[in-house]
This record gives sequence, C-alpha cells and structure tokens, in this order.
Amino acid sequence: MQLQDILYSQGFGTRRVCAGLVQQGWVEVYEGKEANVPVKWAQSDTDFVAEGFRFKVQGVDWHYADKAYLMLHKPANTECSQKPSTYPSIYSLLPSPLRLRPQKSAVQGVQAVGRLDQDTTGLLLLSDDGQFIHRMSSPKKHLPKVYEVTVKHALDDHQVKQLLAGVVLDDDPKPVRAAACEIVEPAGTAQGEKLHLRLTLTTGKYHQVKRMLAAIGNRVEGLHRSRIGALELPADLLPGQWRWLSAGDLEKLKPQ
Repeated sequence: MQLQDILYSQGFGTRRVCAGLVQQGWVEVYEGKEANVPVKWAQSDTDFVAEGFRFKVQGVDWHYADKAYLMLHKPANTECSQKPSTYPSIYSLLPSPLRLRPQKSAVQGVQAVGRLDQDTTGLLLLSDDGQFIHRMSSPKKHLPKVYEVTVKHALDDHQVKQLLAGVVLDDDPKPVRAAACEIVEPAGTAQGEKLHLRLTLTTGKYHQVKRMLAAIGNRVEGLHRSRIGALELPADLLPGQWRWLSAGDLEKLKPQ
C-alpha cells in the first residue's frame, strides 16, 4: 500500500493532503519491526506492507490499524455526541485522525459503543468497526457492565432484593422490567449505610441505573462504569485519557 494511502486510511486527510504531509517532511517511517528510530520519508508513493506498519506524523507515533478499537475514561460533564448541546463532546478528547478515519457510510471516524450520561464517568469503548459496535451493544449478548453507584438515601435489604428481583420501569410507553444480576457492597459497609453499591447489569436501557433506583424511591448521586465484560478500567487511565485496546483487552470483551 502506498504511504499516502496508508495515511489516508488512518484519518490524516485526503490523499492529496497526505501526500503533502510526506513532501513537507512531516512523516517519518520505522523501517522494519525491530527499528527504534524512524527515518524521514520524502516519497508519498512508496509501497509498504500495511500490517504492523509504524510511523510518525508531526512527531507523534502511530501504527497502522485496519480497524480502530479504543477505550476512553469518560470524565464528568461531557456528552457522548458529535453535536453536544451543553457540555463538550467526548470526541474532542481524541486526536483528529481518530475522528476523521474514512468510512463507507456518511459517518466518519470512531463512534462510541453505547452512551454514558453527561454526569456519568468511567469506561467507554469506541470503534469504527460496525460489527464490533453492534456486537457490544446487542442485548442478546448479555455482556455484563459494572457500575459504582452512590445513592442519596441508604438502601435497606428489601430495596436491594427489589433491584435483584427486577423493578418495572413504568416511565416507558411500554413498561419493562429491569434487574441487577449482582449487587456488592464495599467492604466495611455498616447496616443502614448502604450509600455505595457495585451494581452489575446485562442490559443497557436508557438511563437504566437512574431509573431503577428511582423505581424503588431513591436517587443516584454518582455513577461510574468500572468494567465491561472482563475488561476493567485501568487504574492508570485518568479521566479524559484514551488508549488502544490490545488483543488481550478484546479477548476480555467476548461473552464468557
């Protein structure tokens, strides 16, 4: 694949723009898998093997990825929308090439796999692989998602049992039942002090956690998604930061 085509496929602009980046000396290439020092490249039509290809654009390291799979630590007061209404978009946290990766559809770049509310923090997946997005979002897969929940009023045992048994979300045109598959109280929680819960869901309805707590007469004060499937939000990935998913990460997202 020609260098300008590789750059185009990774979201660095049109082929003409990508050729210009090379000709202006902004592109460096790692020649071989073992290379540690990149070489400035001047020919945009040079052919390279795309798989495993590593390069730099304007001093930033990149690698060729046929499809992009990312995790983002979503901070509070951000919206999972390309056209946010009140708060900044999560997409503004990503570098331009990830937002501009070419697609066959009208939508460009990586897209969020599902959404988190503007005040909800935690693990968010993004990709430009439509099949992956559909698989991760499908309710048929029953992929568990773990949330750390802070509630306004202490929960009693009866309310916990209600959440596990299932509550009716009757604010829908067609009332549906939603249940937690597991609720864990943090160590040291005393009776009458159940303000913090770890709640696991295998469905993903709109505002589900908030609506479930409202259905038992409570209110969510803080919500953080800490895990999807077997993939946990890394402790060293700070709010607003992102990283590529490794092969091991992708394996953890498969239904067990």
